[in-house]
Amino acid sequence: MPRSVHFALFAALAVALGALAKPAAAAADVVSRDAHTDAVLEALANTPSALKAEEKAAAAGGKAGGEEFQFQADVNKLMDIIINSLYSKKEVFLRELISNASDALDKIRFMSLTEQGVLGEGETSKLEMKIVADKDAKTLTVIDRGVGMTREDLIQHLGTVAQSGTSSFIEAFSEGADVNLIGQFGVGFYSVYLVADTVTVTSKSNDDEKQWIWESSADSTFSIREDPEGPTLGRGTQITLHLKEDCLEFLEETRLRELVKHYSEFINFPIYLYTTKEEEEEVPIEDDEEGDEEESADEADEGEEDGEDEEDEEEDEAPKTKTVKKIVNDWELINDAKALWTRAPSEIEETEYQAFYKTLSNDYQDALTYTHFNAEGEVEFKSILYVPTEAPSDLYQDYYKKTKNIKLYVRRVMITDEFEDLLPKYLAFIKGVVDSDSLPLNVSREMLQQNKVLKVIGKKMTRKVLAMIKAMADAEKDDDDDEAEEEGEESEEAKEGAKYAKFWKAFGKYIKMGIMEDSSNRTRLAKLLRYATSKSEKVISLETYVSRMKEEQKNIYYISGDDRDSLMKSPAVEKLLAKDIEVIFMTEPIDEYTVQHLTEFEGKRLINAAREGLKLDDSDKEKKLLDVYKEEYKPLLDFIREKLSSKVDKVSISKHLVSSPALVTTADYGWTPQMEKVMKSQAFADNSRYEFMKSKRNFEINPRHPVIVELNRRVKEDEEDQTAVDMLTSLYMSSVLQAGYQLSPEDIGEFSKRVISVVTSGLGVDPNAELAPEPEIPDDPEPEEEEVEEESMDDEPVKDEV
Repeated sequence: MPRSVHFALFAALAVALGALAKPAAAAADVVSRDAHTDAVLEALANTPSALKAEEKAAAAGGKAGGEEFQFQADVNKLMDIIINSLYSKKEVFLRELISNASDALDKIRFMSLTEQGVLGEGETSKLEMKIVADKDAKTLTVIDRGVGMTREDLIQHLGTVAQSGTSSFIEAFSEGADVNLIGQFGVGFYSVYLVADTVTVTSKSNDDEKQWIWESSADSTFSIREDPEGPTLGRGTQITLHLKEDCLEFLEETRLRELVKHYSEFINFPIYLYTTKEEEEEVPIEDDEEGDEEESADEADEGEEDGEDEEDEEEDEAPKTKTVKKIVNDWELINDAKALWTRAPSEIEETEYQAFYKTLSNDYQDALTYTHFNAEGEVEFKSILYVPTEAPSDLYQDYYKKTKNIKLYVRRVMITDEFEDLLPKYLAFIKGVVDSDSLPLNVSREMLQQNKVLKVIGKKMTRKVLAMIKAMADAEKDDDDDEAEEEGEESEEAKEGAKYAKFWKAFGKYIKMGIMEDSSNRTRLAKLLRYATSKSEKVISLETYVSRMKEEQKNIYYISGDDRDSLMKSPAVEKLLAKDIEVIFMTEPIDEYTVQHLTEFEGKRLINAAREGLKLDDSDKEKKLLDVYKEEYKPLLDFIREKLSSKVDKVSISKHLVSSPALVTTADYGWTPQMEKVMKSQAFADNSRYEFMKSKRNFEINPRHPVIVELNRRVKEDEEDQTAVDMLTSLYMSSVLQAGYQLSPEDIGEFSKRVISVVTSGLGVDPNAELAPEPEIPDDPEPEEEEVEEESMDDEPVKDEV
């Protein structure tokens, strides 16, 4: 059900049921619920959808001029809707009960600051919670030593749906009191009916000498009676749930321990679970048992030696014991972890942060880095966020899967760890907690009433995470800036630099995804990028690249491919390397997508060296020389355009080449070789849909290379020279492969034939030579019959003798 429907439903139910729970008779044992218009108007004032002042006045004025009617409601159905529609998981009932108990303990603790003796003495003074599961009676009991409730409080707080006792408490102490840590939840108590048929609440308040019992089965009535056993609690509240048959799992100690640790691990007050254990104990053997054992002993030992008899006598003198098993009951503290984020960062040690991370994430390694901050302003919250040392094994298997790495707490009560918008997807590896004392929640505590609040929190958290990563990146130093190590110990800056190298190896692809997805933080993310270059095998930042640029260099040059070694040999970067211009090498498939969104950095355009029209600051001499080459090689250029018209779009004198004869480049808006590989490797790739992106390639020639010079001479002499055509085709195909493209199916067979032709020519073999004849293989010899005849001759004498 959408959260807006939840909220509207709750508003309507709160209006109706807030009035239905008024007691009909103060002295009655069974209190019925009724409603009237004034109560409805009063309830509307306390709901999120309260009328404006003028609307309430108009509504009140309307009563005088018309006939009044009472709202009619089926309380059973309304309670059923509240119980079964506001909560998605049955297990949240325990979280709600513990949270309400924590509120009650907060109240009595706050009152004790100004009223002496309010806590009482002995066991009553202990501010704690206890949970008892009785499998025989099928009941679960939650006990707290909080403020407790009088008879009137039970009627008002439990008999009125959505009535918040804590809200009233805050109003009473609002002047000059700081009660921000006390919760404000209204209908959380009714979640108990998710798992229980009947609920019994026993409560004792300091304001009432008597102890009262409230009981209801979530129907239209509830009962209140004085506890005949007297004030056994001393002070506080005991809630007993008579569980449904399908909810008996909540009587298991393991299940209860798991739920408390999941939702209420960081509650301020200790939570004890009544546990049953089986222990072994050594107990002395009684005389009767010892006599029985002696009678049943084997009499065969009577003939043993005297020395052995003396040893037996010594053993007899020692006390005889046996091991027995017994059942032991004890109170086990469950929530021993502390809410680290509530303390000041200056008071927390590094070891405490790392221990908390391991508890939070179940990681055996320390976190790589962390940030602890308090956010103030439109929304106030506290948070601790961590960067893991290593990426989980399944991190890159499904980028869009939901993660549970960030836990949202409200006053140390875990609300949810399932988010879609709190942190962007590219920061899904971040782990931590966020806790807000004023976060607006709906009645089930599971969804936020306002998306805007969650977006504000997410925006601030994203900025803090990026600042944390940037601080780690800033500590990284290039080899030229490394300081000498003192006394063999590594400096803190060097350690931080090594941390970022680990981070980039583990999560670099996610930062690149952020470049594509998060336009508002793209500038920040760009500073975190790291690439190898033609001058550095170690990855460097774009800031470092810009700082090393030549004065006359205006652009950032890059090229994408499989690895650094192959890119260093690419013809596309020959001119750049000759001019001592550093080239960035992008060797991951995701880089092709990233660079489409990152078109410039600090005012410098990113230029792909493998595309046509490489823009360099050419001198006047170079420009004039280019015009001369165009004129001189016009016959060859026209010849290439004619012969390769179906394969290339443009033919030109190259600005890329220095030592290679030719080069195939990509059009400005076509796919690069690396991008073409990525698209073809998609599981559901449909080449027909992307055919328009495979723009015709451009063919560039090196006018100074001997092969090109010879081709130009041959074409000038004879435009139909078949050798020139063959050499041109071979040159083009080799350039396609060298650029990183794949040959078309028809070109693959042609290229294979040309390679064989070259090999044949190099070996001096006649291309038209016939295949060598097959060697003659002699027939197998027939088996000899002499041995058979000898065997038959040997048999004859034997027959004669017989």
